Amino acid sequence: MNSVWQTLTLSTLPLQQWLNASYIHYLVGPLRQWRRGSWLMDWADTIGGVLVMLVFALAPFVNNELVAVLLAACGAYWILLTLSEDGQDSRQLEDDSSLATRRSPLTTPIHFLVLLYWSAVSIATAMSPVKKAAFVGWQKLTLYLLFFALVARVLRSPKIRSWVITVYLLAALAVSVYGLQQWFLGTSALATWVDPESPLSKTTRVYSYLGNPNLLAGYLIPAIAFSITAVFVWQSWMQKALAVVMVIVNGVCLALTFSRGGWIGIVVAIGILLLLLAHWWSVYLPRFWQKWALPIVLGSAAVVVVLAMIAVEPLRDRVSSMFAGRGDSSNNFRINVWMAVIEMIKDHPIWGIGPGNVAFNKIYPLYMKARYSALSAYSILLEVILEAGIIGFTCFVWLLLVTVTQGWNAIQRLRQVGDSHGDSPSETLRERSTKRDGLWLIAAIASLCGMFAHGLVDTVLYRPEVNTLWWLMFGMIASYYMPKQVEGSRS
Repeated sequence: MNSVWQTLTLSTLPLQQWLNASYIHYLVGPLRQWRRGSWLMDWADTIGGVLVMLVFALAPFVNNELVAVLLAACGAYWILLTLSEDGQDSRQLEDDSSLATRRSPLTTPIHFLVLLYWSAVSIATAMSPVKKAAFVGWQKLTLYLLFFALVARVLRSPKIRSWVITVYLLAALAVSVYGLQQWFLGTSALATWVDPESPLSKTTRVYSYLGNPNLLAGYLIPAIAFSITAVFVWQSWMQKALAVVMVIVNGVCLALTFSRGGWIGIVVAIGILLLLLAHWWSVYLPRFWQKWALPIVLGSAAVVVVLAMIAVEPLRDRVSSMFAGRGDSSNNFRINVWMAVIEMIKDHPIWGIGPGNVAFNKIYPLYMKARYSALSAYSILLEVILEAGIIGFTCFVWLLLVTVTQGWNAIQRLRQVGDSHGDSPSETLRERSTKRDGLWLIAAIASLCGMFAHGLVDTVLYRPEVNTLWWLMFGMIASYYMPKQVEGSRS
């Protein structure tokens, strides 16, 4: 059974051997000679890291067109790096005997599944009943996937990874501060976000620079997970104090969005984060705390949430509306959209209608109920099935499964680096840094799970501010990958 699971999750895939035997490897390195003579390419990964940081520094504050230009620049740069690749990474992977100092390979099982998913969506675009509209969505998806490829490459460097995370956290802090300003000074809603007949009809829902409280909540889920992790990763007391401020400000701002999907997402993200942190540190804890630390922390968090619901009436009303069924206008809207989308899926089950909201807007009016227009399916699972059909959906679920599994395998590997020495004097500075850096991986897995939970009941994953973060998580997890045979060489 274990071997079946490893095969399904591509844990034992001989990827490098397969690539060397395929025609794909001929696409890598035709510009090798140019790169060796280029002074600029000595800083190849640093330049890529700067491009990635620009995306996260500007995405919440600029229009989508500029974000698209930045994504195109990232994609073009990744293509340039791939065409000029000199193969040093694969040689270093084979020759370096220290697992703590080795960089992950350029291609991983996650890359393979991303390529498979992109291929399925490409066929769905060609088979779409609205091909021109679907092609627009295909272009957007291609930009995001190229961005993932660049992220997975440059984040293999712990220094660049740390800088990218820091830039995102600082941008998120600025977004949250403005959100809190809206709460204290008041702001007008830009759309009908609350049932006018509900007790919350007069409550301010902050949206900051993003223009939508649900979108803001989706943007802040990873910020909270990473800022909690930063408390443990960052070393100086000033840095730790800043991380604590980020946790508080981002957490309060997310709460004030009154986004039920965002609340679901952050509960899932923090739950996964605590589980993984408890596993990560379990070897260092006394026997009592190994057994009771997680129940005590989760129980305390649950008590805080219950007390907050009892004490804060708007919070209590908003949570209770989750269970109101069609009695809540927002619930009723989503249910009607989901029913229409299911009918669309029944008519296009194999390849779907093609990707993107432009294609959706061409087909959905033929199925929607009166007064229930929508921009998307309001559920990531329904959206993927509708866009890429059953085949594309299968690739997508497989991608999620492989990504989480590879992330877990990386956690186990990095945890062994700490187990071998503990905090003894014989532990090298690099190994100690590797242990701390592994905590970012835990935050990435927790964020991915939280964003997925939010996406089950909302449409925010398809907006650039959140979609770039979505693929950042995939890229970050891929950046920790190490082939099984290389891991085994250490023992």
